[in-house]
Amino acid sequence: MKKVSGSTVGRLSLYLRLLTETQAAGTSTISSEELARRSGTSAAQVRKDLSFFGTFGKRGLGYSVPELRAALRSILGLSRRWRVALVGAGKIGAALFGYQDFRRQGFYIEAVFDADASKVGQLWEGLVVRADVELEASLRAEQIDIVIVAVPAEAAQRVVDRVVRAGVRGILNFAPVKL
Repeated sequence: MKKVSGSTVGRLSLYLRLLTETQAAGTSTISSEELARRSGTSAAQVRKDLSFFGTFGKRGLGYSVPELRAALRSILGLSRRWRVALVGAGKIGAALFGYQDFRRQGFYIEAVFDADASKVGQLWEGLVVRADVELEASLRAEQIDIVIVAVPAEAAQRVVDRVVRAGVRGILNFAPVKL
């Protein structure tokens, strides 16, 4: 299989969002031209992006919205359950924890960590906020796929270094610093 660029993955994600909106509006088919117009690209680019992963649609008829949407969810890894840990139980961490669309997209926060002793031990929807000293061992033991970092800027790089040492390859950074 050919290597797929980050730009292509970004466009696939946009196509998926547009297909979700299209399906919610009750439309069952869409052409590459319409998908291109709504995504700000060309029909040729839409077809090229999709061709990396197989044959979709029928010439002159377009794409079945439910079928293409299901295929893109699978391609983007959204049809599986992702085990997520959240590091940072402050305001941003709490907001991210409460964001219900994560679960709808297959991302389940299964562990919460914080360095603040006053937050450790709090119960968040059945999860106990743990001390950050447990981070590496817990990430390994619980086979966490993705870590969301929501800590102050000065702590972010140290947290990310620990997450990487634990073998986690997916990191979403919500700290106010570029890493």
